[in-house]
Amino acid sequence: MNEDRLTALALGFLRGPGSNARTILGLAGPPGAGKSTLARRLVAEVERAEGPGTAAYVPLDGFHLSGAQLDRLGLTHRKGAPATFDAHGYVALLRRIADDRFQDIYVPDFDRTLDEPVAARHVVRPRTRLVITEGNYLASAETPWPDARRLLHELWYVHAEDEVREERLLRRHRDGGRDEATARHWVTGNDHPNGEYVKPGRALCTRTVSGTGLPPVPDRGSVS
Repeated sequence: MNEDRLTALALGFLRGPGSNARTILGLAGPPGAGKSTLARRLVAEVERAEGPGTAAYVPLDGFHLSGAQLDRLGLTHRKGAPATFDAHGYVALLRRIADDRFQDIYVPDFDRTLDEPVAARHVVRPRTRLVITEGNYLASAETPWPDARRLLHELWYVHAEDEVREERLLRRHRDGGRDEATARHWVTGNDHPNGEYVKPGRALCTRTVSGTGLPPVPDRGSVS
């Protein structure tokens, strides 16, 4: 399914019956599949068609635990695994987004340069009608991810072949300052098991879309 078709589907949430309501679209998939690229692209295309502020981006990566908390929990070597996110905080934010149409809602992100979550990088405005949220674990069967899914209008699974994802992840880690050997160790020892954990959730998603061949967009720091 090409990008134009996906954009048309996203715009359909704003133009059909009940289009004045706020819709939350979720994107799940393994690391390196292209979730953040697709989410930011769809937000940009919806805003181009409907006006600034009509769509907003909400990345799960903003709920990464800080380095200090990972050290405390002994999870630094598993950064990116399910236990290294404030999942309940993420669900609470989705609930607020679903219910609050009167206030600006500030949304955290992850900064690769700092290698830390950062507050208030994104904002959901009162006029925002489509929110696109993405993260590895939105299709997980474990608590609290089913609570998150109940707040979504649809959940799409973003697929890319393992070889494509591996090359993307290696490039990401090299760009982040890791040498080749360390980057490969991180991909095989951390990214790969995280990806395998994610894959069964595909069956819970509304549709599967391709994460390959997407035009690049400015990268503001997501690690998904």
